[in-house]
Amino acid sequence: MQLLAKQDVHFAHQQKEILEELQNYPELISGIEDTDYLEENKIFIKRLLSFIFPAVLTKNEIKAVSLPYINYIYNPTERLQNILYNAGPDFSLSFRDYDPQQFYILSCCIILQSYFGVSTANPGFSFIFDIPAKNGIINHFRILNNADFIKIKPAANSKILKQDEIEDLLNNFDNFDLWLEKFPPNSWSLEGFAIINMYNATKEVAMSNLKGRLLQNNDTSFLMGELTTIFRSIFQIKDLEIGYTGIDLSKGTFVASPINSIIPSTMYSEKIEYNDSNEDSTNDMFTNLQKYYTISDVEKSYKENPSDEIVKFLYNKGIRSAIFAAIRKESNQLGVIEMFSKEKSLNGINEINFDEVRPFIEDTLERIYNTYENKISAIIQKEYTSIHPSVYWKFRKEVSRHISFGGEEIDKSNYKKIAFDHLIPFYGQSDVKSSSNLRNEAILKDLKLQIEHLENLFKNIDSEENFAQILLKLQTLKEEFIGNLKANSEADFHFYLTMEIYPILDQLKYENIDNNKKITDYFGLLDSKTKGFYHFRKKFDDSMSFVNKKLSRFLDRKQDLQQQKFPFFYERFKTDGVEHNLYLGASIAPWLSYDEVFENNLRIWQLSAIAETELLFREIQSELSQPLEITSLILVYSTPLSIQFRMDEKRFDVDGSYNARYEIIKKRIDKAHLKNSTERLVKIGTISIVYTQKNDEIKYLNYIKILQKEGKLTDEIEIVELEDLQSIIGLKAIRVAVNYN
Repeated sequence: MQLLAKQDVHFAHQQKEILEELQNYPELISGIEDTDYLEENKIFIKRLLSFIFPAVLTKNEIKAVSLPYINYIYNPTERLQNILYNAGPDFSLSFRDYDPQQFYILSCCIILQSYFGVSTANPGFSFIFDIPAKNGIINHFRILNNADFIKIKPAANSKILKQDEIEDLLNNFDNFDLWLEKFPPNSWSLEGFAIINMYNATKEVAMSNLKGRLLQNNDTSFLMGELTTIFRSIFQIKDLEIGYTGIDLSKGTFVASPINSIIPSTMYSEKIEYNDSNEDSTNDMFTNLQKYYTISDVEKSYKENPSDEIVKFLYNKGIRSAIFAAIRKESNQLGVIEMFSKEKSLNGINEINFDEVRPFIEDTLERIYNTYENKISAIIQKEYTSIHPSVYWKFRKEVSRHISFGGEEIDKSNYKKIAFDHLIPFYGQSDVKSSSNLRNEAILKDLKLQIEHLENLFKNIDSEENFAQILLKLQTLKEEFIGNLKANSEADFHFYLTMEIYPILDQLKYENIDNNKKITDYFGLLDSKTKGFYHFRKKFDDSMSFVNKKLSRFLDRKQDLQQQKFPFFYERFKTDGVEHNLYLGASIAPWLSYDEVFENNLRIWQLSAIAETELLFREIQSELSQPLEITSLILVYSTPLSIQFRMDEKRFDVDGSYNARYEIIKKRIDKAHLKNSTERLVKIGTISIVYTQKNDEIKYLNYIKILQKEGKLTDEIEIVELEDLQSIIGLKAIRVAVNYN
């Protein structure tokens, strides 16, 4: 009726005719519940809607009628019809990231705003349709709703909310149960229709998607697939391909990058060859690469300059246009983003699109580079240095005094020593028994086997020469080696072979094919590194390495868990077995409260860890190619001492001559014998606990009882005295058996 009041008489007359004709369609006034009615009467309804769907704009506007809570659009403009047609017959409109609970809350907000007059009840949801285009690119259309033709009515079970209830809802937007309580299902009705207007927000949404993905977390596994899809939407190029490569500006070449594990490089993966004849042309890209290097027509560039290796490579790959975008962070050249198309689609205008996302790409790639470098540092810290995490804070504190905020070293002198005072030391080892004898036996067996092969070779070689002297010498060497390996035996034997035997064999292999094959077969039995027979020694080395690896990893994991109770310095060494040093005290973590209970806990932990190491060894023993046994030992030293980081050796050591006694005891006790006996202290199947004070004996007997109850140790205990060692007297030990059952 409002339209009848218009001054334009012709327009008012036209609307009056439509209103009169509307009387023939009472359902449109009283309401319909079946969309079939709309289809059956679409000619008149189209006339009824003509004033808000002008025919002259049907090819420009993306517009339609929608009904509340029905996935149904009506009277679409011609442009919208074309968009849906190009999306394909199987396409169905649906909101991106649709959440039923959020949609329910949104409906409640509409009621708050329209019925209760709450102006702040607009959550600002963004409705977006993702619609594929004919070329396969995903376009994003943002939806604007006009709800002027919708009426909101309360039902019988609706609740008329009070002000405090409304405020409660506004302050608990994510509390779906609360919204459900205040707005029960079917308590309100929406009557009428809405006008939806859509506009193509592909570039805007794609940019937002890219920014969100790059900034939301450190997960970069999505990058390759999502970057390609997003870039195709931004550039509107269906076959756009993305890559990344590092570059060496000084040499003018592509180089590998850690980013390539996430985003492969097309240019570097092919390893383009460069030579002097094309150096000027290939370096042209790198010398001119400030922000972009664009080849808008590869075919034309190739015809003009076929010697340019980059253009030639692109042309042979079927690429017809390319953009290389330099990625920098401050003054650092990180690398190059590669963009390729098999159409002449990429050009200087496209560069503007990349400028909008460049900062986010650069930040993300820098973060990946930094993460990569941090990982390298962490591995170096773990594998190659002795700076344990428990003491790292003190190194950092000292170094930070000499480094400016920008990272420059402002004072290279006067570095303070890194030391920790008043620490309780702990020492333990799981040592392979008789490892030196086993190693010597393996070497002797290999030497004997090699001599036997040489004897067989000279006996069967086809030659007029007499090798009696050589065979006699080899027999003599074999007899000398049996059970008697001297320090220089192996070296002397290989010197003899190199100087006397091998020159003869080199001459004999030229006499005939049969000799050549026999001599070649012999040399094929030699190890490439030792140049000798490495059969029995390899079994020993592999077994030793396997034991060390398993026991070290086990101990590393165990101590890592124990660190959570109170930090302690930890280091371990692989020898013929595994040794470990622990140091505990208040100076390791001065920001925490230290108590002697931590010492008792760590002593129990160490004893338990050694027992579990014995059990682990029994589990892996059957996997060894060389049979081995281990013995276990713990040194109890209750006198506090100091440790200092020695810069020349890059490791911690005890500080001061008065602490040296501890190191002397460590080095001598594993070879010690029982007093007035030839029996060694260390014994297979037992843990030997060496101490000097009666109080330590009492403590450890109590610790042993705890582990006996846990089933790790047996009741088999003996207390023994050790022979006097050089400068060391009065040592005693507890030997307790491990419970392998």
